[in-house]
Amino acid sequence: MSGFAYVVTRSGVRALDAHDAIGLRRGFVWIHLTSRDEEVQAWLRDVAKLDRFTVEALTALETRPRCDQINGGAVLNLRGLTHAAMRSSDPLASIRLYAEGVRVISVTRLPLDAVDVARAASEAGDVRDAGDLIATLAEAITEQLDPQVADLGDSLDSCEEQLDARQAFELRRNVNIVRRQAIGYRRFLYPQRVALEKLSALPVRWLSDDDRLHIGGAADRAARMAEELESIRERAALIHETLTDLRAEVIDQRSLVIAVAAMVFLPLTFITGLFGMNVQGIPYDDHPGSFWVITAFSVAVAAAVTFYFVRRHWFR
Repeated sequence: MSGFAYVVTRSGVRALDAHDAIGLRRGFVWIHLTSRDEEVQAWLRDVAKLDRFTVEALTALETRPRCDQINGGAVLNLRGLTHAAMRSSDPLASIRLYAEGVRVISVTRLPLDAVDVARAASEAGDVRDAGDLIATLAEAITEQLDPQVADLGDSLDSCEEQLDARQAFELRRNVNIVRRQAIGYRRFLYPQRVALEKLSALPVRWLSDDDRLHIGGAADRAARMAEELESIRERAALIHETLTDLRAEVIDQRSLVIAVAAMVFLPLTFITGLFGMNVQGIPYDDHPGSFWVITAFSVAVAAAVTFYFVRRHWFR
């Protein structure tokens, strides 16, 4: 088990080990743990003395953004960007927090980029209580996600500008990548907005009006990004349909050319087959100019059939 802790008192901010910070009762304490094993569960249960529900919420394998009030504290799950490799269907790492007035215990299984922002804010003295820490994390998560969502929209704009049946395969692949990423982000941003809105409305003393304002702003930003991702998903589906239609149109045009060519050569095939039979009695078989007469007649028939299709605008 690895982690860190910060203790904020009137004299300043101190960085401590998680084991040393758990027993402190003066000032504000933030304890962060990073682990994938059962050691965290034992530490939270036996050392931090948390109840069973809180321990399970902080160490669950699969989590969605949520917020639950427990007595005077709250359990909060959020999702944010990570530099670790993630699945396209699950692109965001989770952070689980148990917040009280003077203590916050957070747990991550993968390194969360927003935690670095919160650590820098703590070391700078900008985090004084649980409300400040949660507001900092919520704002950092939404600020880091906003450019990612904007990049997805820009990628889709580029695909729309390059709509061409000749590039259908490459464009379809790019659109599918954007669509999968948008669905993966949207899956967590909607419940994250709800969790942040619920948190900002909790009747707890350790959330100041300024904290509620910042958390509400992060919730609004998450809602806007979720709406943008929904728009991206719908646009991606529309582009995919357009590419399919363009591809079908190209196939129809090529099939039309093949059909016209077949119609041009069908009577020629009949003529050449008729006069090419190896039987007695074919007219003018011994005439010296019969070959050129049949050739000229075949060319005339081909020209007439082609002129007919041109007049009927089959080539447009």
